[in-house]
Amino acid sequence: MKQITLVMGVIGADVHAVGNKILNFVFTDAGFKVVNLGVMVTQKEFVEAAIESAADAIIVSSLYGQGEIDCKGLRDKCDEAGLKGIKLYAGGNLVIGKVDFEEVEERYKKMGFDRVYPPGSDPQISVVHLKEDFGVE
Repeated sequence: MKQITLVMGVIGADVHAVGNKILNFVFTDAGFKVVNLGVMVTQKEFVEAAIESAADAIIVSSLYGQGEIDCKGLRDKCDEAGLKGIKLYAGGNLVIGKVDFEEVEERYKKMGFDRVYPPGSDPQISVVHLKEDFGVE
């Protein structure tokens, strides 16, 4: 079985590190190779790390509400860098204000994200989805 490589981090000016550490542990424990960029990660850093590690997916976290602004254009940057088709996942408090999650999910899917998770999601759901998306046990 090919080991799936995930590049993950907290995008933009966000410094919320606890969830990032939890996801790192959960994904590593589930058998994924994790390249954790930490907090305050730019789109360029995500793309460069994905190229360098031959990543299968980029996982973006954001808790400070600015994720929508920070994530706009990431799919295009990936495509331009030769990462066409890389899986993009986003989770956390991704928009400002009280917005139904279905609307948030729709916005992110229009931006090219494959899966979107609301605040407080169980990380094991992401593990199940990653394994489904990559056809691994």
